[in-house]
Amino acid sequence: MLLHWCETCNVPVLGKKCGCGIRTKRVEVTPPGDIRPAFDYDIRRINSVSEKQFNAPLIPEGYLAVLNKAPYEDRMDEIIVNGEVLASIRFEIENCEWVLLPRLEGARRLFQGRDRKNLKKWVVIEEEILPFILKKGASILAPGVLDADPEIKREDEVVVLNPAGEVVCCGRARMAGKEMIDEKRGNAVKPRWSAEPKAAKILDSGKSWDDAVKANEKILNSMIEDAHDFIRNVSGSMDLKVSVSYSGGKDSLAVLQLVDETLDNYELMFADTGLEFPETLENIRKVAEYYGKPLRTASAVDSFWESIGIFGPPTMDTRWCCKICKLGPITQLIDENYEGGCLSFIGQRQYESHARSISKRVWKNPWVGNQVGASPIQEWTALHVWLYLFRTKAPYNPAYEKGYDRMGCWLCPSSSLSDFFQLEESHPELAKKLNSYLLTYAEKMGLSPEWVRYGLWRFKRYPKVLQALADKKGISLLPSQETPGELHFEVATGYRPCKAGGISADGSFGQAINLETLEESGMLNPVGKVSFIEGAASVAHGESRAQVFASGNVNGRSADEKTLKKLMRKVEFSVRRALLCQGCGVCVGHCEHNAIQMKEKRAWIRDSCTHCGACIEVCPLVKFM
Repeated sequence: MLLHWCETCNVPVLGKKCGCGIRTKRVEVTPPGDIRPAFDYDIRRINSVSEKQFNAPLIPEGYLAVLNKAPYEDRMDEIIVNGEVLASIRFEIENCEWVLLPRLEGARRLFQGRDRKNLKKWVVIEEEILPFILKKGASILAPGVLDADPEIKREDEVVVLNPAGEVVCCGRARMAGKEMIDEKRGNAVKPRWSAEPKAAKILDSGKSWDDAVKANEKILNSMIEDAHDFIRNVSGSMDLKVSVSYSGGKDSLAVLQLVDETLDNYELMFADTGLEFPETLENIRKVAEYYGKPLRTASAVDSFWESIGIFGPPTMDTRWCCKICKLGPITQLIDENYEGGCLSFIGQRQYESHARSISKRVWKNPWVGNQVGASPIQEWTALHVWLYLFRTKAPYNPAYEKGYDRMGCWLCPSSSLSDFFQLEESHPELAKKLNSYLLTYAEKMGLSPEWVRYGLWRFKRYPKVLQALADKKGISLLPSQETPGELHFEVATGYRPCKAGGISADGSFGQAINLETLEESGMLNPVGKVSFIEGAASVAHGESRAQVFASGNVNGRSADEKTLKKLMRKVEFSVRRALLCQGCGVCVGHCEHNAIQMKEKRAWIRDSCTHCGACIEVCPLVKFM
């Protein structure tokens, strides 16, 4: 993404030419460059952090600011005003707080025209050492420091000035302020940005987002026209009913607006995960009323809290909650309301993640087998979306104005740690509910409260930076107990030749199995032909056979080891599904023979099952346990 700026209009532009006819200036941002507007809350937070660190606000009133999410171990945004990257603001995990990292232009704004004695975190250096910093990028040594703010602590972000009070460098302190003055040796500051002194760039204020929309009008028109053509072509090429999958987020709202401008006949679909922000639920109601289209809702109700005892907290690696609370209910909703499936226009964009960056514009989600997904905004950036929403006055979710840059479940493990601290401020009752569960779970598993505080519950495989943090803080990452609700299975004596020919194996769940539940659910049907006798269930697939006993023991026999391993694996998974089924309904959309029905919040597999096994691997109990 190339961000440009019109210095005449003082607004961000998505191309090389502004609507006013003037060529724009390119702004260098960190890839991938998914630019979004800074709302009033964002600006207040930036200025609050700036005042805490430097005793001065970074962004003056009356200026448009945009943010670019940059790669970092948690959340970090580059702050762009007047076509310049003024600073980055990031949430540092170890201290659990926001830190402003000013660049030279931002530092000039902070210090220009102000007496440094009224500011904080400044270091004055001798003029003679400046060439070494500018040309060689050398560290600033203590002997070269003339003066420094005595409140500076090690690892603080500091602004370096020449004797005339002009900004020449920004970096991180390696000594406390008093040490810089008193010590005769050692590194005082590690430079991050440095340049010859010059005045801060100040452009005209008073611009609005309406001005930005006008400046980008031609670019938006081209993107909108392409999206309209895409919607017409895709919907006209498929004999499927059309829906818009609306989540309460900006991207799905943009898609809804585009579809509404293009098609007359469509419906809205919303998956209520039971973990939505209150603002999202209210927005769903308003949006359905605003567009006047039928709204079909799939609700997971309390499925998350009912399932967490089985799976444990969701992590970035094992997001079972998406399948249980969203994709399963959507699958059921489509199955009940759209014979033959449906075409859903979805707000997916390539800038959101690596997986979405390589996705096609039309696809099938492997977890929702009865839905064809299509994205009219696959190549749009966040700024395209926001300018379009500002232009059309579409009713966007007010939670965006409370510091959140994405909508979704309020406890999603893919959220940054900063979002959970934000939750304590914006929705304390939700934060309390989550923390109460996590602390109870941590105690049960032999983990410390710090495991919760630093968001370590969100990972199964820990990034190196979090492993280092845990080592430094003495936080154990290994639970002393097994996950509650987990059903273990192991082959006891291995795979071996049997007297009757072929290969045999014995396994055990280590606990009794309720055969009545196994029979009623029909969960062994996908494996093969099933029969029940007193105390045991028998399943045959071709020449292979397995028996499941009420004691929890399992034995199997097949012509070769590879086939027997597959059989034992399918039996293990099927027993787990029967005993622990959470009623998500993901399997429903994967059955081409309509042999699965949902009742009493459980999946039941009919005798009409063809034993294809397609429903086994997609079950969250199989995928994530």
